[in-house]
Amino acid sequence: MILPIVAYGDPVLKKKAKEITKDYPKLEELLDNMFETMYNALGLGLAAPQIGLPIRLFLVDTAPFAEDEELSEEERESLKDFKKVFINATILEEEGEQWAFTEGCLSIPDVQEDVFRQPKITVEYFDEQFKKHTETFDGLIARVIQHEYDHIEGILFTDKLSSFKKRLIKGRLSNISKGKINVDYRMRFPNQKKKR
Repeated sequence: MILPIVAYGDPVLKKKAKEITKDYPKLEELLDNMFETMYNALGLGLAAPQIGLPIRLFLVDTAPFAEDEELSEEERESLKDFKKVFINATILEEEGEQWAFTEGCLSIPDVQEDVFRQPKITVEYFDEQFKKHTETFDGLIARVIQHEYDHIEGILFTDKLSSFKKRLIKGRLSNISKGKINVDYRMRFPNQKKKR
């Protein structure tokens, strides 16, 4: 089932999410719905707070990046089959010199800005079977994970922008929170009763 994506301005996006246990109700169904919602909106990742659930859960599928001709064959290959569920994730380490890359977010449609992040991360997390993993990721995969991880920490990519950039996009962010935006996927706007 395709779920509405929570828009910028909703308090759930600014909350630090809570851990879940393996007996979380209907987890498998939730994951299926989240993947369907993400693919419908043409996203690379989706975090539970983006569908209104303040829990430490996100998923990533970088396959669309694999079609980017500007990337090396090796990079495209690694992105093509990267699909993972992250439950109760903790970033243990971030390494390397920060690099800029243009990011967007399904909760903040039509806003793309350069965000600086470190290129290599080590993450501890549980998969959908609640098997524990500690893995190191780099490049674009690390970036997508960092972006989604920020969501479960109550951080949006716009929070990482300079105050000058924030002033430039303030009007657009305000319009998104008021529902004054056209998107081709379901969204839920703050203070809006009716579903869209």
